[in-house]
Amino acid sequence: MSDSPRTAVIGLGAMGLPMARHLAKAFPVTVFDIAAEPRALVAADGAAEAATPAEAARHAQVVLLAVRDQAQVDSALFGEHGAAAAMRAGTVVVLTSTVGPEAARLTAARLAKLGLLLVDAPVSGGPTRAGNGDLLIVVGAEKSALDLARPVLDRLASTLTVIGDKPGDGQALKAVNQLLAGVHIAAAAEAVALARGLGLDPGTVIDSLSQGAAGSFMFADRGPRMAQAYSDEADAVEVRSRLDIFVKDMGIVTGIAKQAHVPLPLASAAEQLYLLGERAGLAARDDSSIVTVLSPKEASR
Repeated sequence: MSDSPRTAVIGLGAMGLPMARHLAKAFPVTVFDIAAEPRALVAADGAAEAATPAEAARHAQVVLLAVRDQAQVDSALFGEHGAAAAMRAGTVVVLTSTVGPEAARLTAARLAKLGLLLVDAPVSGGPTRAGNGDLLIVVGAEKSALDLARPVLDRLASTLTVIGDKPGDGQALKAVNQLLAGVHIAAAAEAVALARGLGLDPGTVIDSLSQGAAGSFMFADRGPRMAQAYSDEADAVEVRSRLDIFVKDMGIVTGIAKQAHVPLPLASAAEQLYLLGERAGLAARDDSSIVTVLSPKEASR
């Protein structure tokens, strides 16, 4: 395979769009999304647009999926006008979505029946890092499949960890990552809520504590947006990671932990908080908005 493999990107959401734009600067890229606007943005970077997943994948050597959940994976690959039926034998699918180990294994088995390969490669880092090729990518794949996908993965990742040799291994490590991320966001929300309850300015608290032992990446990253939720600019908080993504991901975490008979009391509590946020109508808001469940905007000392 060429060092610049012909690549299809299916799904141009918060992560898929910046990944596709970054890839399009180095590789021949064809993109598909149900929305026209993100397709046009990547086309401006030199990519070709496709009307269906099948059209996007037809001539690709690597097909990168960046969709929300397993239902969308199934639709993109195996649904009407799905990519799998259009791909040539030996084509590799790179699954960047967080869907859980069992879903990845089942997808790999369905693809294998068609002579297609799967690289289980969930990503972490957020849209800005995706656009800079600075992602953390954890991989579970056979060596032959990984070798085919390596140029694309190297273009997107600053840290690439091969955790195992089969699909599902990457998803397992990503679940551990999401456990930590989800709990850290929930803890940050509790800290900001308590600060408000004590009459402290959230912005000052976040600036101060981010510099010390109590700080974390999530506190420093989500904290300012949590503070913004209480300002006059609350409606302008940028949606970088939807809250319902953590409803999905924490559900995966607690589900596989139950199967493994590993108790996760903190992750379970965090999952309930995200479910409360979803029930409160925050599903499509930035996940930092979870702080308003604990401390509503009008409630302060």
